[in-house]
Amino acid sequence: MSRRGFLRGVGAAAVAGPVLAGCAPARNPREISLWNFYGPGGQTKSQSDWFVQLAEDWNATHDVKVRLRYVPNKDYKSGPTLQTSFSAGAGPDVFLLSPGDFLRYYNGGALADITPHLAPGVREDFLPEVLETRLVDGRVYGLPMEIEPLALYYGEQAFESAGLSEGDLPRSWDDLLGLAERLTTPDRFGLLFETNPGYYQNFTWYQCMWMAGGEVFAPGQSRAAFSGRQVQAALRFWQDAVRAGAAPRRVQGEGGNDTISNIAGEFCAMQQTGIWGIAEMAEQAPDFRYGVTPLPAPSGGAYTTVLGSWAMVANARGANPEAAAEFVAWALGSFEPSCIDRMRRWNTEAKSNLPPRYSVRRAAEERGAFGDGPMRVFADQVMAEARPEPRYPPEVYRAVSDALQACQLDGADPASAAASAAEQIDTFLSTYEGAAIQ
Repeated sequence: MSRRGFLRGVGAAAVAGPVLAGCAPARNPREISLWNFYGPGGQTKSQSDWFVQLAEDWNATHDVKVRLRYVPNKDYKSGPTLQTSFSAGAGPDVFLLSPGDFLRYYNGGALADITPHLAPGVREDFLPEVLETRLVDGRVYGLPMEIEPLALYYGEQAFESAGLSEGDLPRSWDDLLGLAERLTTPDRFGLLFETNPGYYQNFTWYQCMWMAGGEVFAPGQSRAAFSGRQVQAALRFWQDAVRAGAAPRRVQGEGGNDTISNIAGEFCAMQQTGIWGIAEMAEQAPDFRYGVTPLPAPSGGAYTTVLGSWAMVANARGANPEAAAEFVAWALGSFEPSCIDRMRRWNTEAKSNLPPRYSVRRAAEERGAFGDGPMRVFADQVMAEARPEPRYPPEVYRAVSDALQACQLDGADPASAAASAAEQIDTFLSTYEGAAIQ
């Protein structure tokens, strides 16, 4: 797995602050709240049940109790629910955070240091590529629950109806666009990329940018590299898929991460999405036949996937930050057999992921978790080359998102859109004083 370098801005502070709160409501220090988008009562029962059991296990052995709050996916990830709660001084004590939004909350002073609660050797048990986006100056501010690489899913029935087989799987972007056009019918798109703006769309597009040789930042320099021709090529690739009519302008359900509403619902024949789709379809569309293959690189490019990874973090400004940080370490950062098994069940039973810890991966392999089928494809082929989802401040994320949206859906010139985004990023960096960007 390749690594990103660190980038620091200089100058006056320019940190976005969703956690700059006014008067906070009174809270009970004997209770910590855990906000998540799985349960209780979420869309996937196995995942909801895991969170319910997590809270029950903690509450059975601790005086400070955990209370779950379920926030629907669209409200948690793309809506204002989490940010608004912090602005009102009522943010959750424990919550889930992706690398893409890490700096918003760290720079705003919202994340508690988990390091004092970790047993010796635990940090080394996490894959460094996944843990490093939660580190600041060597301190741990969140523990990853999972690893979520991206790949290309394809419907076997759609392939068969078009006279295609596994031998026709694409080996380049040109192949993929040609195949998508062939699989497009009046009732179905050939290919689906995310179209909704947000952290998830950026996350999925970074894979294409990297395979084309593009970067948001020039390696080792505090300036944007976003105007480069490689970045333009990745913007044009997504634009061409929509322009050809092979990819939709609007996706179904909760978005491009929703396999049930999109590929399993036969809205599209191929879908770029993550490993979580395996568990989704096993539970909600068990009769749907599909395959998984690495998303191809452009001609002359180099394959990689991007590693998503939600982490549990503790609120430094909550009613009981110590208990919240202790809970995160207990839940995900212990060598206790119960913790190892808890993470194994999350990554291979409740949800389909790759474990972020070596010990958990060994425990899963002992039970044959990656022995065959799509999980083996992810473990052996998709993960052949991988990079962690980067952590960027909101201003950088928005510049990238605006360029992507303009090209994909509004027909903007990729060169102009990329140059405009690079200018915005450089302007922001000139006054940035937050934690290292990586």
